[in-house]
Amino acid sequence: MATPAATITMTMREADRLKTIQAVVDRMLRVGQAAQRLGMSRRQVERLVSRYQDDGPSGLVSRKRGRPSNNQLAPGIAERAVKLIRERYADFGPTLAAEKLEECYGVVLSKETVRALMVATGLWTPRKQRAPQIHQPRNRRSCLGELIQIDGSDHAWFEDRAPACTLLVFIDDATSRLMQLHFVPTESAFAYFEATRSYLEQHGKPVAF
Repeated sequence: MATPAATITMTMREADRLKTIQAVVDRMLRVGQAAQRLGMSRRQVERLVSRYQDDGPSGLVSRKRGRPSNNQLAPGIAERAVKLIRERYADFGPTLAAEKLEECYGVVLSKETVRALMVATGLWTPRKQRAPQIHQPRNRRSCLGELIQIDGSDHAWFEDRAPACTLLVFIDDATSRLMQLHFVPTESAFAYFEATRSYLEQHGKPVAF
């Protein structure tokens, strides 16, 4: 009674490789031509020819197929990591969550692994998949003095006639009027205190800064 033939599952890439290697074995194609077609070195093609001659088509199938991944997590580690993240770090990003897992619980996982676990369990949404945020434009205040916006700008304001300095600008939100211009050596809390005091002495207290 004839022995049933074994079934070999191949990817399209492996099937194309089989045709090329078969052509080399049948001397219809040179090793150098096959290497160029497959994007391999001559030595790699010669190795595949040898495997094909020894084992047949099965010799060209990836030997990693069916084996557990080298990156496979130890049993229970993924479940523990997800449980800890859900209970304590649900609002953390993957990088910070990975650091806290190692620092506080001795669970050592790469940030890529933590990201994959968080995405799979719905604890993290990749930036590309997030819904775009819609920012409503803020209407200007209706009256002078309701809101004064303050900003500092570093620049060589006096060109080469004096050192570079910072200009503190007080702008009225309703009218865009420049209410106060104050030059200071550098932007600091005390510089803002000084400029604000000058503003208050000249214009009085606004509703908000």
